[in-house]
Amino acid sequence: MVEIHGTPDVSKNQVEMGEGPGQARDEDRLPALHGVRVVDLTQFEAGTSCTQVLAWLGADVIKIEPPVSGEQGRRASADREDADSFYFIYLNANKRSVTLNLKDERGKEILRSLIRDADVFIENYAPGVIERLGFDYETVSKLNPRIIYAQIKGFPEDGKYAEFPAFDMIAQAVGGAISTTGEAGRIPLRPGPTIGDTGTGLHCAIGILSALYQRIRTGRGQRVSVSMQEAMINFSRIAFARWAMTGEATPRCGNQSLLSSTAPSGVYPCKGGGPNDYCFIYTSRSPTNHQWKRLLSIIGREDLLDDERFSSPEMRFKHQDEVDALISNWTKDRDKLEVMRILGAAGVPAGAVMDTKELVEDEELNRREAFVTVEHPVRGEVKMPGWPVKMSDSYVPKVAAPVLGSSNEEVLTQYLGLDKDEIAALREAKVI
Repeated sequence: MVEIHGTPDVSKNQVEMGEGPGQARDEDRLPALHGVRVVDLTQFEAGTSCTQVLAWLGADVIKIEPPVSGEQGRRASADREDADSFYFIYLNANKRSVTLNLKDERGKEILRSLIRDADVFIENYAPGVIERLGFDYETVSKLNPRIIYAQIKGFPEDGKYAEFPAFDMIAQAVGGAISTTGEAGRIPLRPGPTIGDTGTGLHCAIGILSALYQRIRTGRGQRVSVSMQEAMINFSRIAFARWAMTGEATPRCGNQSLLSSTAPSGVYPCKGGGPNDYCFIYTSRSPTNHQWKRLLSIIGREDLLDDERFSSPEMRFKHQDEVDALISNWTKDRDKLEVMRILGAAGVPAGAVMDTKELVEDEELNRREAFVTVEHPVRGEVKMPGWPVKMSDSYVPKVAAPVLGSSNEEVLTQYLGLDKDEIAALREAKVI
């Protein structure tokens, strides 16, 4: 039997495994993580990305925040004094907010009570903070031996940099990503996507889900820890494959593959002349040259099919200036989407360089909920990226990130049985 906690309308009998196929039940239509309760002490992006994934999969994520100020991300890059930042809103959808003063023993006791019946506890405070608050792994696991205790830190906890703070760009620097990004002979660059933060959060979510699954068999919880540095190393496996081949540090290769070079492999200017009016065009390193031959046919240069300069990926790379001139002469008279459509239909890899405005206004992506519109209690309608994983038997509607403390009464009544007078007293004492 799968034993889970959470919303009180789901009994353990409703989530038993082993029932025969074809027995339609209302429970079959519940989200994948329905009934899983998460006590969330995360902030900024790495931890909040992890718990947002769990919320989008149906878990009940209870975000614990300091009274008055709330999680630091609420004010990070804020554009309005009266509203949470879009930074916060984009990372905390589908959660509930409970405020607790964890410097007050009454606040700590409320947190202990929530932990006792939770499935997951997660934090990504600076090194040493959670221990000083009295919620280290040993203490929390004694309160609830079944709990999955997850932590995200910048560096390995037993390493020489364990006490150092880290943000996304720091993780990308120390994990190898920045060293391989940019053009040869130029300064290293931080990649645009925040893989140091969100990427580490997704690694942690995988660990949590695996631990929940293992708990079905063992009945025990466990600790899940991820360092941002090590997550970046995992993202950079192809760069390390280059090192394995050469024994040298992997260089910056611009738009080329880190393993070996070919041409074309780059962005080509398209009609319009805007900052993103380019299309990335690539032909594989296959010795058959089939994609290159298709490309020559499309641009009307079949006369070059037997040209020795372009006879292999290696030769084309040696003559990449000529290759680039051939392709640019064709792309410059067509817009980037037309270039992508023509080449893609012919089996030549091509991708228009789409900017954030173009993507957020794309009808198909909105239909598929790659972007969703939620109703925020202060900002009104907010469009934000959705959850890209589609599941045939699990769907969770997207709701806006919570206003600070908006779930205090709901959670403390639902899960701890406190009455209105007790909650009012806690509020008066600034515990919540």
